Amino acid sequence: MKIGDLDLGRYPVMLAPMEDVTDISFRLLCKQFGADMVYTEFVSADALIRNVSKTKEKLKVDEEERPVAIQIYGKEVAPMVEAAKICEEAHPDIIDLNFGCPVKKIAGKGAGAGMLRNIPLMLEITREVVKAVKTPVTVKTRLGWDNDNKIIASLAQELQDCGIAALTIHGRTRAQMYTGDADWELIGKVKDDPHIRIPIIGNGDITTAERCKECFDRYNVDGVMIGRASIGRPWIFREVKRFLQSGEIMPPEPLQWYLEILKKQVLQSVNRLDERRGILHIRRHLAVTPLFKGIPNFKQTRIAMLRAETVEELFAIMDEVIK
Repeated sequence: MKIGDLDLGRYPVMLAPMEDVTDISFRLLCKQFGADMVYTEFVSADALIRNVSKTKEKLKVDEEERPVAIQIYGKEVAPMVEAAKICEEAHPDIIDLNFGCPVKKIAGKGAGAGMLRNIPLMLEITREVVKAVKTPVTVKTRLGWDNDNKIIASLAQELQDCGIAALTIHGRTRAQMYTGDADWELIGKVKDDPHIRIPIIGNGDITTAERCKECFDRYNVDGVMIGRASIGRPWIFREVKRFLQSGEIMPPEPLQWYLEILKKQVLQSVNRLDERRGILHIRRHLAVTPLFKGIPNFKQTRIAMLRAETVEELFAIMDEVIK
């Protein structure tokens, strides 16, 4: 798959952009496990042009994580164009436009998936951003606003006409949020449309290596994006890439091996922020990791782990799991 001059090879698997998840340390970790491209957290165009320091921090790119995409969102043309120009100065490989985030504080104000209710404005923003930067511009969006408005087939052609280099489709409507099953049949129909010339990347419910391969084979997508299944499980990229390349299911590692990866995430988070904020930030990964599923009577241990306030306390609780 090629996006502009960027060649990601066959069966590229990407880390989806996720707020409060895909910070630079997590992106690097997923890259080390085989992610072919990684995406930053959502970057607010309005906050970026106001020079908000926390937002500007999201633009930091490490050479070891390339290829990397910076994703921006907004609801007005001028701020999105200006934000794209600022992002370009950080030298990402891709600038991605977020027209798919379903959360109320973004979509409810007309940005993210809220753009699915104002297609002319979405297209105008896309055209103007493409014209304003030399970096390849891509779009990530959903099937439509709700079940009665699944417009992705026609929208894909219109976005292509705006000059984007690739399109990522999350197989749900905004109304679905993250409930129900992702509709890969509709993603496949977009890919099979003879008018579509740009790469189509599928997103939604990729939780196993086998499912990833099935989506490539059955729906003919050019790339697959993994989001929530990577939280607390960055090694999923290693499992997926092995299966795609050889058809082999990777045997599980000892529990200690996985715990050391989670500990590494904790330390990276603490070093990037501080002990208190770093532990708070990493709790989401610890809360949802599948690593502890099936361990008898684990509920109280999980609660204690999520209440830990120091690295020493947290690691002591984690070490008890393997005793």
